[in-house]
Amino acid sequence: MKGFEEDEEFDRGAPPPFKLADVREAIPKHCWVKDPWRSMSYVLRDVSVIVLLAVVAARFDNWFAWPVYWVAQGTMFWALFVLGHDCGHGSFSDSRWLNNLVGHVLHSFILVPYHGWRISHRTHHSNHGHVENDESWHPWTEKLYKSLDKMTIMLRFTAPFPLLAYPFYLWWREPGKTRGSHFNPNSELFGPQERHDVVTSTVCWLAMAVLLVALCFTVGAVPLLKLYGVPYWVFVTWIDFVTYLHHHGYEERLPWYRGKEWNYLRGGLTTIDRDYGMFNNIHHDIGTHVVHHLFPQIPHYHLIEATKAVKPILGKYYKEPRRSAGPIPFHLFRSYINSLKHNHFVSEKGDVVYYETDPHLAKISINPKSLISEFFSSHQK
Repeated sequence: MKGFEEDEEFDRGAPPPFKLADVREAIPKHCWVKDPWRSMSYVLRDVSVIVLLAVVAARFDNWFAWPVYWVAQGTMFWALFVLGHDCGHGSFSDSRWLNNLVGHVLHSFILVPYHGWRISHRTHHSNHGHVENDESWHPWTEKLYKSLDKMTIMLRFTAPFPLLAYPFYLWWREPGKTRGSHFNPNSELFGPQERHDVVTSTVCWLAMAVLLVALCFTVGAVPLLKLYGVPYWVFVTWIDFVTYLHHHGYEERLPWYRGKEWNYLRGGLTTIDRDYGMFNNIHHDIGTHVVHHLFPQIPHYHLIEATKAVKPILGKYYKEPRRSAGPIPFHLFRSYINSLKHNHFVSEKGDVVYYETDPHLAKISINPKSLISEFFSSHQK
């Protein structure tokens, strides 16, 4: 099997022999250039596909075709998110005004508060690989893990529940973090100077929510559910699936850092590139993730070239992703399930730590019925 072969002699948690500047220097200069016209062409492409899919689905209104539409449209919603994600990083264009405008339109359409998400996502990038300070899918310490009720543990580690987490994260974050909403300008997620931006995005989100409610009364709740509601939850599945896989790897142990051992370069090198088969181009090569995490200013259409350029510098600190055997990346489902089954918590001790496994949860984490049974039996005692 190519990709993710474990090298027992290589310590991925050891400080790399190169610096961030060395990696940056290897990237061709044109990879840093942002072309707003090219970026807008991807927006036009995705929006055109979304409109076409909706028109065709509404025209035929066939229950055999609806599931195909839901998967296809939900995937396109995810593609829209990635373009808005580029706006948030400033890799869409050099114009902050254009980035914010396009980002708000794209993200509001899929019920994401653009600035609220942008700011917390910046925190994620700035602290990637840090046990306590990372924002997205950060590991739980053993003490926190053992303090949580079984229902919370089930929702985190038992498929399919983690694939439905994103909207709840936007409202409440996740255990181990102070409660903070991406919609509340007074949340601890944001600084005083960012509150106006958060209010703007929340208003845009509310406008989209009101529009959806109005459409319920005009076109009907069931047609809206079929055209928008189900694809929205497919999009949610995509974002939870992809973001989790980029920061978890059961195939090899990934280090997490804290204290003096953490720095931006070492944290960024804990991310993983993934091959999504036929979806790579559709969702704008988001699977090319290592270089993106180190240099989020690089436009998505230069990530593959930039990755090829830095491989000689990264050496064994870069792992080639396992290639999909076909158009559908079925191998990633196994990676996802295995990670949920084995990556449960990290130690409170040490500045370089790795995921450890709760052997009891490992036996039942892929079976929701088992964990639900455990939950109710514990509450009956």
